[in-house]
Amino acid sequence: MRNVLHLRGPVLLGPEQVVGQAWVVDGRLTLERPSGDAAVLEGWVVPGLVDAHCHVGLGPHGEVDRDTAEQQALADRDGGTLLLRDAGSPADTRWVDDRDDLPVVVRAGRHVARTRRYLKGFAEEVEPDGLAEEVRRQARRGDGWVKLVGDWIDRDTGDLAPCWPIEALRPAIAAAHEEGARVTAHCFAESSLADLVEAGIDCIEHATGLTEDTLPLLVDRRVAIVPTLINIETFPGIAAAGEAKFPAYAAHIRALHARRHQTVRSAYDAGLPVYAGTDAGGSLAHGRIADEVLALAEAGLPPVAALDAACWSARSWLRRPSLGEGAPADLLVLDGDPREDLRVLQGPRAVVLRGVVR
Repeated sequence: MRNVLHLRGPVLLGPEQVVGQAWVVDGRLTLERPSGDAAVLEGWVVPGLVDAHCHVGLGPHGEVDRDTAEQQALADRDGGTLLLRDAGSPADTRWVDDRDDLPVVVRAGRHVARTRRYLKGFAEEVEPDGLAEEVRRQARRGDGWVKLVGDWIDRDTGDLAPCWPIEALRPAIAAAHEEGARVTAHCFAESSLADLVEAGIDCIEHATGLTEDTLPLLVDRRVAIVPTLINIETFPGIAAAGEAKFPAYAAHIRALHARRHQTVRSAYDAGLPVYAGTDAGGSLAHGRIADEVLALAEAGLPPVAALDAACWSARSWLRRPSLGEGAPADLLVLDGDPREDLRVLQGPRAVVLRGVVR
């Protein structure tokens, strides 16, 4: 027997592309009415949301056990996130791919960091002469992405500083591209951005250090950013914890936090691709993509653009299908039009993953 659902819409195939209804037949979307009976789901339909920066299998102190990783993925699913870009994890989460009830995961392998320049237990740590080789290895471990730690606190100077010379970045990013992978980098500071962009980076995570000097470089190269605004909300606490030992770092972190909304709005206004990511894992809870979308809107993105950052454009950027004829039926049914009221994302009426209501 076929598994058939009738989606009595509106169904948002794109930000401005709306059809009145659709059906799910054996896990696939169709716009043609099938024969026979169907269970009805009524409400506004959008593709399953995308968290473009999270970490399944990662906790505050590094790798977590499989049960904990499973709960992280389930929290994302139940919050409406059905496509995850795992932006670095020490855990092997390939088992998720065998579970029809868990979101699709696009992996970036493990973080690649400079020795003793990142959180303990999170990353593969190398020196610049070993960066290209490690990047190539992580490209083969991931699903088309590699994650670098572009800057971190330098304990000698007491402030954020770049981790890599451009002479190491160029061959490393080229190696990833040769392997068919794109490269992204954790960047809080201003000083790390120009070299990463000149070396061919594809994306910047956090991007709090964007300025009027570096923004045109990113625009020219079409480098995307994932601002992770709900993570940036933790900056005042981070500053307070480090102030006694590193006062310059604390002041810098506070300044980056203070201008976070202006930074994101300036990037959007300049035409930079902006995608939604929560940075869940580590210390942040999974399942909060709706909060991140609302934070993008608070930063000044129009509501439909904030939605798109976790929806149609985000899926296209990750080279995964959205809603359309024959596409996998990974979707949400909502109580209202999310283009008009983003708050409806916070409590989906139904979550449909691979054609099954979860």
